[in-house]
Amino acid sequence: MSDMESFRIAVTAWAAGGPGDAARELAARLPVKAAILLEGPSDAAAVTALAASRGRNLAAEGVCVLPMGGAMSVGRFVHLLGPPGLGLRLAGLCDEGERRYYVRSLERAGAAQEGFFVCAADLEDELIRALGVTRVAELVRAEGDQRALRTFLRQPAQQDRTAQQQLRRFLGTKKGRKIRYGRVLVEALDLDHTPAPLEDLLSSL
Repeated sequence: MSDMESFRIAVTAWAAGGPGDAARELAARLPVKAAILLEGPSDAAAVTALAASRGRNLAAEGVCVLPMGGAMSVGRFVHLLGPPGLGLRLAGLCDEGERRYYVRSLERAGAAQEGFFVCAADLEDELIRALGVTRVAELVRAEGDQRALRTFLRQPAQQDRTAQQQLRRFLGTKKGRKIRYGRVLVEALDLDHTPAPLEDLLSSL
């Protein structure tokens, strides 16, 4: 396990109500300069994959990619890692529907908002739009999920949705699938057509 992974685990435990001594010690020793706050592991997989495609090692740069386990946790993480806590530079992605929670949490903590970028629906939606539904369907086939997709598309609830909406819903229908496709979709991107929130996040660090 890497030191940065140990820091991520220590912060997650601290945010869950545990002691913060381990996180403080690791933050000072590594040292950690910034934390990217993300809703879940699929977002973290996408950010890590994009950084790798650009030849960047975020951990070596002192940047912790930190899935929070849901947008409602942002206030706790901002309090622990921002100005009231470790004083790290904070960045991240949020969905349009949850922007208000991020804004309120950052304002309360006296943290800058400039490093946070908004996805129109969510990051999966941004990636599907960037690649196009035909390319995403090709990737689903290449990953061996074509049969599962066909079964999913036959469900009555999917008949009134657009192809893009169907693919977005499909990615969330099985545990671990969003995480895997967070990496797969990013690796398939033409880097000149990276979704703006993802591109801007990486460029800001």
